[in-house]
Amino acid sequence: MATNAQLPTQVNPDEITPITITVGISARHVHLTKEHVEILFGPGHVLTRFKDLSQPDQFACEEMVTVVGPKGVIEKVRVLGPERKKSQVELSISDCFKIGIKAPLRDSGDLAGSASVTIVGPAGSVTVDEGAIIAARHIHMHTSDAEKYGLEDGDRIYVRAKGPRGIIFGDVLVRVSDKYKLEMHVDTDEGNAVGLRNGDVVYAYKIHGHISELVK
Repeated sequence: MATNAQLPTQVNPDEITPITITVGISARHVHLTKEHVEILFGPGHVLTRFKDLSQPDQFACEEMVTVVGPKGVIEKVRVLGPERKKSQVELSISDCFKIGIKAPLRDSGDLAGSASVTIVGPAGSVTVDEGAIIAARHIHMHTSDAEKYGLEDGDRIYVRAKGPRGIIFGDVLVRVSDKYKLEMHVDTDEGNAVGLRNGDVVYAYKIHGHISELVK
């Protein structure tokens, strides 16, 4: 059963064994439906692979769009492939301030009641009534890793980032699939605040001990 990260009350030293995870910094980006790809880039347009991403079968596209809100625009926002069933715009809190929207903090794909935004491409534009979110920090985990570490899809755990601006992230969502590669994703705001860069290592803890033990 999935569990929420609770502030622990006592520590068992045997449980303080971290899971070493590589970090990926998730910059602002857009996922598009096939319909929206054709509206933005022209009838029959197919997304062009620019480079593969760390997660299997996911890729950055040559295509970029402009994201428009009531108070501003953000140009050259990368489209990620493949196409999805619903278009989704993932922004940071700073991005939302810039364009004047109040996007909710959500897990990817949870778009009900999310913010409206306009997406502009070279061939047209589309306004999504729901689709703009601030993506919650999360860990992609292969099923074999989840079995190894005793975790399940939907669990929420602690993650420690070390260094001069080290911090403990709470309520980090674990997403499990046989299509995933082990990696933690945070957005640019969170990464910059802690000094994290792509490829850095963080330490995940599945514990029921006192949180202060993690900051020693």
